[in-house]
Amino acid sequence: MSVLNAIYMQDENAAFAYLEDIIWPSGPICPNCGITDNAYTLEGVRTKPSSKYPEGKIRHGLKKCKDCGKQFTVRIGTMFESSHVELHLWLRAIYLLCTSKKKVSAVQLHQTLGITVKSAWLLGRRIRKAMPNNPATSIKLIN
Repeated sequence: MSVLNAIYMQDENAAFAYLEDIIWPSGPICPNCGITDNAYTLEGVRTKPSSKYPEGKIRHGLKKCKDCGKQFTVRIGTMFESSHVELHLWLRAIYLLCTSKKKVSAVQLHQTLGITVKSAWLLGRRIRKAMPNNPATSIKLIN
């Protein structure tokens, strides 16, 4: 079975849970006030309606701090921040870039992930910038 068939590479909720286990092993940390494990999960929250999503898009992995009252997700402070690309597609792109023998172009990411070339270029750029000097250590995040 390929890693690309794993549930966190297919489902957005599973991708958020997977990333939360990696980034917050001892519970969520509020990026605003820094308080550990004092947040609760908000379920069923949607974004404002748009032409593409008339009822709004579900906000996965949304948490709210009990102390400062601000909302946050695991994306804050990472390369995933301010990106409209779904998190499970980010994880697929990371896997593809870390396991390829040669370079992966933006066009190849575009065709493989089904996103625009501009988004694929942005993903590749951010992932390469976040990679350490030794790419073999990045694969540990995926496996």
